Amino acid sequence: MPEQRARKYHQDRVAETIREEIDAMILGDLSDPRIASAYVTQVMLNPGGKSAEVYVQVDGGPEAEGKTVEGLTAARGWIRAELKDRMGKRHIPELQFHADRSERMAGRIDELLTRTRKRNKYAAAQESATSPLPEQPGQD
Repeated sequence: MPEQRARKYHQDRVAETIREEIDAMILGDLSDPRIASAYVTQVMLNPGGKSAEVYVQVDGGPEAEGKTVEGLTAARGWIRAELKDRMGKRHIPELQFHADRSERMAGRIDELLTRTRKRNKYAAAQESATSPLPEQPGQD
């Protein structure tokens, strides 16, 4: 059964609105000292709309990520109440907060690929330097 485009479009719109509103709350309204400088990168709304996963990019190390996610999880009830008021909806999905590590992972993957390319280039240079020149046929 094909997925209905209108439903998917509506879910995407709701997820984007939730992302923008939570991002605004983090920047201005939340005063929990555990929450570091952060912004919401993505909200993934489950198909039924009953729950959503909120991915947050945190400026700082793993310790800051953990504390920020902990602070946001503690403020989850207040955030849902604010979303209900701001969006004017009857039902707001249950929120689960996660640290978004995609940027760091992409950086690490780039670093590993660069190392591999350098090794391959070095190995090719070593191989060409140690191998004798092939004889050209017909040059007697």
